[in-house]
Amino acid sequence: MYSRKDILTVPNILGYFRIILIPFFMYTYLTAESVKDYYVSAAIVGVSSLTDFCDGFIARKYNMVTELGKLIDPIADKLTQGALIVCFIFKYEYMRYLLGIYVLKESFMVGAGLALLKHNGKKLNGAKWFGKVATALIYIFMFILFLQPIFFKTMTEVTIDLMILFCIFLVFAALILYVPVFVRMYKEP
Repeated sequence: MYSRKDILTVPNILGYFRIILIPFFMYTYLTAESVKDYYVSAAIVGVSSLTDFCDGFIARKYNMVTELGKLIDPIADKLTQGALIVCFIFKYEYMRYLLGIYVLKESFMVGAGLALLKHNGKKLNGAKWFGKVATALIYIFMFILFLQPIFFKTMTEVTIDLMILFCIFLVFAALILYVPVFVRMYKEP
């Protein structure tokens, strides 16, 4: 289905690498016993974020955009975000609600995307601006939470809860805004 050339492009390899990093940052964070352990897990997440930026930049700049890459990149994004949320579920109560709305949104995206593909062969051509904004802000907040045991020790529980609630709002807003996009595309011939 995909040629060896498409499978082994630099951007796609960076996408695979991001997926491979997930169990490493989860393990180092969930078993952290010292500030050094938190540094290591934050560094792994930082490398993952950097490769996320680089794969898109390289794909566009050097004309290495592939259909496989259009699939791998969002999968790596969603798996990474989900793993970050799971890491924090054990520390922050509201994270359970974020995980629930996140799973709901992503399930809708997959289900609506498959229905659209089956109905008229169309697919969503990349994330919409509101999805990108939500993803970027969630990554920023999650990275702050990753660094919290190192740099933000004085951050109050109320501040953390407000950040999580804002992430819940962002994911829910993205879900609501995607619904008419899929409905409109479904109605097109």
